[in-house]
Amino acid sequence: TFFEMLGNWSLGDYFKKEAIAWSWEFLTSDKWLNLPKEKLYFTVFKGDEDAPRDMESYEHWRSHGVEEDHIFFLPKEHNWWGPAGTTGPCGPDTEMFMDTGREKCSSDCNPACICGKYVEIWNDVFMEYNKTAEGKYEPLSQKNVDTGMGLERTITVLQGVDSVYDTDLYKGIMAKIEELAEKEYEKDEASIRAYRIVADHIRTATLILGDEKGVTPSNVDQGYVLRRLIRRAVRFGLQIGIPEGNTPEIAQAVINEYSVMYPEINKKAKFIKRELALEEERFQRTIKQGLREFDKLISRLGSEVMVIDGPNAFKLYDTFGFPIEFTRELALENGYEVDIEGFEESFRKHQEISSAGAAQRFKGGLADNTEETANLHTATHLLQAALRQTLGEDVEQKGSNITAERLRFDFSFSRKVTKDELNIVEGLVNDVIDQDLEVVCEEMSLEDAQKARAIGLFESKYGNIVKVYSVGDFSKELCGGPHASRTGQLGRFKIKKEESSSAGVRRIKAVLIND
Repeated sequence: TFFEMLGNWSLGDYFKKEAIAWSWEFLTSDKWLNLPKEKLYFTVFKGDEDAPRDMESYEHWRSHGVEEDHIFFLPKEHNWWGPAGTTGPCGPDTEMFMDTGREKCSSDCNPACICGKYVEIWNDVFMEYNKTAEGKYEPLSQKNVDTGMGLERTITVLQGVDSVYDTDLYKGIMAKIEELAEKEYEKDEASIRAYRIVADHIRTATLILGDEKGVTPSNVDQGYVLRRLIRRAVRFGLQIGIPEGNTPEIAQAVINEYSVMYPEINKKAKFIKRELALEEERFQRTIKQGLREFDKLISRLGSEVMVIDGPNAFKLYDTFGFPIEFTRELALENGYEVDIEGFEESFRKHQEISSAGAAQRFKGGLADNTEETANLHTATHLLQAALRQTLGEDVEQKGSNITAERLRFDFSFSRKVTKDELNIVEGLVNDVIDQDLEVVCEEMSLEDAQKARAIGLFESKYGNIVKVYSVGDFSKELCGGPHASRTGQLGRFKIKKEESSSAGVRRIKAVLIND
């Protein structure tokens, strides 16, 4: 679920001759990968009614000494890229494979097979056509190259092992799992599969959580993908006897391996491990009960009804935290199917009920640009700065909603904020208001804003030139909304409520009172 891609590109510069020559050099030269030439195989586009056979790529491979029986012509299904949509740049590709040494599956065995004899490690895409709305393939005036090499696959080939899980990328991670688990790695096929799922999913979850724009586990969007990964890892961890509460230990092994290339995961190590521990704890509370409920459900259905209906699948999701993919996997293991359409219908009904009364959504979190909303918007800047001072710099804004009457501010934090902490936050904000500091707006490049340590949690919506709003040394944020000119205009800041918004996200509602 996570992999690293190497690549090189040409936009209107070199093309097939140079790209293939450099690919051959990188693969075979003793200065680079030094792969045995006799084990390398190649595919090129065989041609059809839209575009001719790619003899140019074929001849370039042959010019480097590649034997004729090591080159295969394959159709669009295998040797064509794009367009990304229904129209646009596209073209043939040439793919590079390593022979694993396995026996051929048949006399027709070739790199298009899925038998495992050939492993693709690199792909050179030659974008030389433009597909029009009428379905025609017209030559591009500027020809481009886009290549992609899978790092893990290449390392697997270089190290002569059977899978990516046997490479040194996974060595420390697998060793940590084996240290924690009751069952040995190669005891049986089920154990091998479980080890690999745990290793892969915790590796991915660690990188997602460690990203500077990372998400936390939730039931929506990217957070749901993360939740599924963690919970599936927990489930398979139970199968091999990993004791509860050890996902952070496995994450530390990932951090040890990857922090050299991704230093941000080392900086966020505490946050990563805390979020994993919290999500595992949440799931551990319900998984055993949920599995018992699943077994009862299967028992009730018997052998006559081999489909789990939508409402029951949704109950496992809503009550026991089982992602639908989780339930589907359990069902398949027991010879059952899941009524996905029925689940989605139950889910839609649940969303309609949950959405009642929450129809107002304001762009940028602001209902309007009145003086009241501008003041409350300014107060959210002060609130975030105060939260970071009080609770730690891991606190990040996750959303806001501002009307003329109140502000609502969502932020990343793993536990309930205590009454004493809320009093400190409130006091810090009011101290800044009492100082009647000027709210200063400066325009600068995004790079300069980052150097100035401005908080920019949603940089993707900004251009190269951004506005940075500063309040003395207390707060500095990238922002585009309306603000008060001085903090003294705000009045008294009062926190009315602190509550959970979603997993790992807290919510504060506050008002400004004019004494």
